[in-house]
Amino acid sequence: MKKLFTALSILFISVGAMAQNATDAKKLLDEVSAKTKSYSNMVIDFSYNNGKQEINGKAAIQGEKYVVDFMGLTQIFDGSKMYIINPNDEEITIASAQYSDAQSVSVGNILTFYQKGYTYVWDKKQTVGGKSIQYIKLVPTTKTDVKEIYLGIDTAKKQIYNRTDVYRSGSKSTITVKTFKTNQTLSKNHFTFTKSKYPNYYINNLD
Repeated sequence: MKKLFTALSILFISVGAMAQNATDAKKLLDEVSAKTKSYSNMVIDFSYNNGKQEINGKAAIQGEKYVVDFMGLTQIFDGSKMYIINPNDEEITIASAQYSDAQSVSVGNILTFYQKGYTYVWDKKQTVGGKSIQYIKLVPTTKTDVKEIYLGIDTAKKQIYNRTDVYRSGSKSTITVKTFKTNQTLSKNHFTFTKSKYPNYYINNLD
């Protein structure tokens, strides 16, 4: 009976700790989101590493809108449609917001994607380049190709430092924020696709 009581006590303590763990993780993510929303825009230089190669890119983000330059392509999301501009093939792909969520580089929504569809776990803490980085583990609530995601948070600045996606296949990819600038002067058309700039491009409309 004593052993049973001890086992039950450990179980309840563990469940309570897990609940607090998840609450702390969500609280930190919400603090990052709140700070992010206070900026008029963000301009980010980042690296993408899939274990085979590392590629640099840059992104400008304003609310839900973003422009990402990566691997020779430019992705523009204006809040309703995504435009993928491929200068090598002189082709532009136009897709809906739903397609954008599934296909675009994760930098565009790296600061907001976690808000639905995941459970949270308070993970390890590391010092990276003098920064205190707290990792939050996110587990999708539905089965996807991604098994789990690790978000590294710079706790002093309340900014996302990196995101690592671990796939069910065993592979993984990491996006690391190298520079983070806020409230930059951007043109009013920065997040607008202007067709006249690409007169000879083939338009591939997926809608």
